[in-house]
Amino acid sequence: MFLLPSGGVKEMAKISILLVGLWLLGSWTGLLDAEYMKYKDTKESIDTRVEDLVSRMTLEEKIGQMLQIERKYASADLVKKYFIGSVMSEGGSVPAPQASAETWIDMVNEFQKGALSTRLGIPMFYGIDAVHGHNTINNATIFPHNIGLGATRDPELVKRIGAATALELRATGIQYTYAPCIAVCRDPRWGRCYESYSEDPKLVQAMTEIIPGLQGDIPDNLPKGVPFMTGKEKVLACAKHYVGDGGTINGIDENNTVIDRDGLMRIHMPGYFNSISKGVASIMVSYSSWNGVKMHANNDLITGYLKNTLHFKGFVISDFEGIDRITLPPHANFTYSIEAGVSAGIDMFMNPKLYIEFIEDLIMLVKNKFIPMSRIDDAVRRILWVKFMMGIFETPFADYSLVGYLGIQKHRQLAREAVRKSMVLLKNGESADKPLLPLPKKVPKILLAGSHADNLGYQCGGWTIEWQGVSGNNLLKGTTILTAVKNTVDPETTVVYKENPDAEFVKSNEFSYGIVVVGENPYAEMHGDNMNLTIPDHGPETIANVCGAIKCVVIVISGRPVVIEPYVDSVDALVAAWLPGSEGQGVADVLFGDYGFTGKLPRTWFKTVDQLPMNVGDPHYDPLFPFGFGLSTKPTKGFYSE
Repeated sequence: MFLLPSGGVKEMAKISILLVGLWLLGSWTGLLDAEYMKYKDTKESIDTRVEDLVSRMTLEEKIGQMLQIERKYASADLVKKYFIGSVMSEGGSVPAPQASAETWIDMVNEFQKGALSTRLGIPMFYGIDAVHGHNTINNATIFPHNIGLGATRDPELVKRIGAATALELRATGIQYTYAPCIAVCRDPRWGRCYESYSEDPKLVQAMTEIIPGLQGDIPDNLPKGVPFMTGKEKVLACAKHYVGDGGTINGIDENNTVIDRDGLMRIHMPGYFNSISKGVASIMVSYSSWNGVKMHANNDLITGYLKNTLHFKGFVISDFEGIDRITLPPHANFTYSIEAGVSAGIDMFMNPKLYIEFIEDLIMLVKNKFIPMSRIDDAVRRILWVKFMMGIFETPFADYSLVGYLGIQKHRQLAREAVRKSMVLLKNGESADKPLLPLPKKVPKILLAGSHADNLGYQCGGWTIEWQGVSGNNLLKGTTILTAVKNTVDPETTVVYKENPDAEFVKSNEFSYGIVVVGENPYAEMHGDNMNLTIPDHGPETIANVCGAIKCVVIVISGRPVVIEPYVDSVDALVAAWLPGSEGQGVADVLFGDYGFTGKLPRTWFKTVDQLPMNVGDPHYDPLFPFGFGLSTKPTKGFYSE
């Protein structure tokens, strides 16, 4: 047995006390460091917090912040493992069929737990396409698509719609929407034309007022270009698709916009000036090319112009698998696409599924000096700046306190107001002194016909529940035009609905008048590209059978002007209703004179597709109905003027 000398015990005790003291000092120092990490201190400026956090981050942590992945390929553990900065829903991607607001909140919070359990605890935000209301969500209010809002010429209305949409997003725990689309659609053959407010850049600029509706009003003292969002009832907005998405050849989606720089700046860029001045948090890059150069690889316009000339301080996000499509076929050389996209100035990458490959390739590109760390730091600073600004570090989790806002009556009344203000009256009787509208409410019998008269899915169009939209009334809450008519007419008036009546049925039933509701079936993006723009089958036949026998008004439900010249002479009244959304009562409001028609065409209505593209101001301008056209009616009395 080994024995210490008597003095040795005392020495050992002294050493032990010294070691414990040093350990305690080190522990307290560590605790103090943790307590006083500048990025966690709300008293520090956002710039200081961002710089402190970036200085602590590894390359892997930085790259994780630059990723936005799809919920189907995500979990709390994967968010934690790869330090993911954002999660998203692609069109129609839901946690469960007809999921409740609470189910959405639980899902978002679960991803957030993963983000907060990382070494630095950087919260993630969740993104979704809420492009005409919170359109993926069961029971949400579905507002008219942008083309209809353009017809209202009412920026203040659009701002209120932005605020309502933000509340419904927050009701489900979601903090970020890919809206507004500020494309200037120059050819209605494009399948996204209904996402554009107008062919006129000035009207598109006016409608950027939706941004302060979504994000809140920017303070006067904030420098230009700085992103801004305030409070738990607001969300991050995203101006898209930068730039020239609405000017592609023949309206082919994701194709090439051939125009000189002056034309690009005059037509397609102005909406971004307004969006940036209103504090938009993010800008999404377009799949399309400008004069043969893919926008996702365009350093001149993303870094040179957007960031350095316009001084945009928010973050630039790719479109869904946007960098994959830099090559043809897509994803043919992913390493090259990553280098091109990052070098162009994109900050966050919507890489829904192949994010591990993205991480590995980008690490290699940085370590081998193909991409400088300064470019990575610029991207991460922008993303973190927005996260600090929106307050998500302090309140990362959603609660159930706002679930009651989803689809509330106040929002449905707002949507109904938007519908009636978006209706454009193109024809009303054979002459001004013999108008058909407003229709009388008290008559013996009315015929309602057409594929779109009793179909909420068709009424709402694409980007509704599913990416490509839906058909029927089972998946949506709202009012069809048929129901709206029944709600509006006198109780003693009989309303007969027959989708495709034959001529004999119409002639033999002594109808007082007919209402025909026809138009396009739902579509989104390239699936809506259409070179002939004719009304689908049964539509022309229904118009002929009804309007050939009785007085009729034809209501066209469509995401753009369609071929109607062959029918104009045979119909008594003609209404462009666009894609009105869930609140069909707004259509009946103007049909029967409770309100007057006030909408004006946001787009030129062509005679034949051979004229396209044709926009106001073009030398060959010869429209069926010109840009800005719209007849007016007065409420109840039926007074009519042009």
